[in-house]
Amino acid sequence: MPAVSKMSQVGPYEEQNIMSYQANVYQVIIASPGDVSRERQLAREIVYEWNSINSLDKRICLLPVGWEHNSSPEMGGRAQEFINKQVLENSDLLIGIFWTRIGSSTGDSVSGSVEEIEKHVESGKPAMLYFSNTPVRPDSIDQKQYEELKKFKNGCYEKGLVEIFDSIDDLRQKLTRQLSLKIIQNNYFQVVKSNDKQDSLNTKKIDEISQLDLTEESKELIIEASNDPSGTVMKIAYKGGFDIQSNGKRLNLDFEPRTRATWQAVIENLIMNDILEERGYKGEVFALTLYGYKIADKLKEK
Repeated sequence: MPAVSKMSQVGPYEEQNIMSYQANVYQVIIASPGDVSRERQLAREIVYEWNSINSLDKRICLLPVGWEHNSSPEMGGRAQEFINKQVLENSDLLIGIFWTRIGSSTGDSVSGSVEEIEKHVESGKPAMLYFSNTPVRPDSIDQKQYEELKKFKNGCYEKGLVEIFDSIDDLRQKLTRQLSLKIIQNNYFQVVKSNDKQDSLNTKKIDEISQLDLTEESKELIIEASNDPSGTVMKIAYKGGFDIQSNGKRLNLDFEPRTRATWQAVIENLIMNDILEERGYKGEVFALTLYGYKIADKLKEK
């Protein structure tokens, strides 16, 4: 689970003007064998870049960790067992990266990276796996390692959604975008901000719900958002209009100007009444607030 830390941000010309803030710190473990050292370093850089852009607004700080930086010598057991205890068990998000190697056996698993992934997923925490299609000289491949990697990769396809990348730049683009999506969409990272507005939401009475003048469209959106695994509402814009989506459904049934205006008013009204709040890219991603969930519960009772 995340730790709470007091963070500070310093701009290049503001060394004497430090603004501190409370943030939840999530540890991000990067699991990978030795043939993807560049990609491993890139993943750390992307995590730090996410912090510089989002940490103040989200009240979240991502801390990249790994055995090479965050473990210490210990005797009396398997090396991987100590890494699991010192690093893995305290990690919140796992990023796994592979190319041609699976890694060295730990005695309990085909490799340390695989053991970390399996134990992390078993604990119910989120994981993101990336496999490289970058060209490689055939004579440089350890065939035994490569065959084990293919078995693991095929097993991953059966158990979840993985990503393929073709180059270091391709990984940069995909991981940057998908890391932001993971923080926005996964309930594990939903943090209630400790400010006056949120405190007032937590003290609102259920009885106030009946005083709201909710349209049928508003009620439908609230219920679908409450059923969505991450409580998310998406406004997907394109030339000539937009879709309102939640819980895997498109809520606006046509693209007429009146329909667009109606759903735009729905979004604005729910934000104004503290039922929805903006997340991620401005005007594109919204999330149900605690007050919104209370309203949804009340609506479902009817």
